Amino acid sequence: MPASERIPARGLLTEAALRTLLAEGELTVLGQVRGASNAVLYCTVAHEDEERPCVYKPVAGEQPLWDFPDGTLAQREVAAYEISEATGWGLVPPTVLRDGPYGQGMCQLWIEADEAAEAAEEGAAVLPPLLALVEDEEPAEGWKAVGFAEVGEGRTALLVHADDPRLRRLAVLDAVINNGDRKGGHLLPAPGGRLYGIDHGVTFNADDKLRTLLWGWAGEPLTAEAVEVLDRLAVGLEPGTALATRLAELITEAELDALRGRVAALRASGRHPQPSGEWPAIPWPPV
Repeated sequence: MPASERIPARGLLTEAALRTLLAEGELTVLGQVRGASNAVLYCTVAHEDEERPCVYKPVAGEQPLWDFPDGTLAQREVAAYEISEATGWGLVPPTVLRDGPYGQGMCQLWIEADEAAEAAEEGAAVLPPLLALVEDEEPAEGWKAVGFAEVGEGRTALLVHADDPRLRRLAVLDAVINNGDRKGGHLLPAPGGRLYGIDHGVTFNADDKLRTLLWGWAGEPLTAEAVEVLDRLAVGLEPGTALATRLAELITEAELDALRGRVAALRASGRHPQPSGEWPAIPWPPV
């Protein structure tokens, strides 16, 4: 969607007010976001005197996945938002499940990426500034190594990501929700220094499916902040709590039990997870 056609946000709304806007506002489809494997529609949502740009992903536009036979991608996107809110980190844009012009689907606030973080040349296939390909054998100070990647003509380069606390929180969130598709294009640096992660349809599988570009902290101790968040999350996921009850509406019982198990395993190890070796560790394409 060209920047000139995007609807600018007006004013400031609380998180609760944004959810109400997304859930109850009138959706108007303006166009389709190309390149996605499932239907992604760029819309506006208007309610009373407020209007915001948003993304609407109807369930009817989802492609079946053999390893996610239950539920919908839309429900998993909402579940990821619920967990993000429970951590207190606010890493996922406000997201709701609602009816729209093409049936039930996920509706998420559109995040306008900081222009300084976008490619200088329109349409250039480059990595976001939080990621880089370098010719060195080791990452420079302030960067973490992910692994070597083929860059053509028999050459390889080292893929690195920034040693950034925002990314580190996102790496913990991905480990909790078992994100099977954390690509570079799913990282949105926003004005004011915020960082958002989007596209969480392939999450919460009961089997280990973690695929991410954020392996730089693999095996390292979790931060004290992350440990505190996981402790709080474990309590919030206990049966009968508001969070557990809400998640039971979005994912299966087996997936909810596996979610609790991942939180428990992270707390027990006190470390960022490492690739299992049983599943490709890096998503493809990475961007």
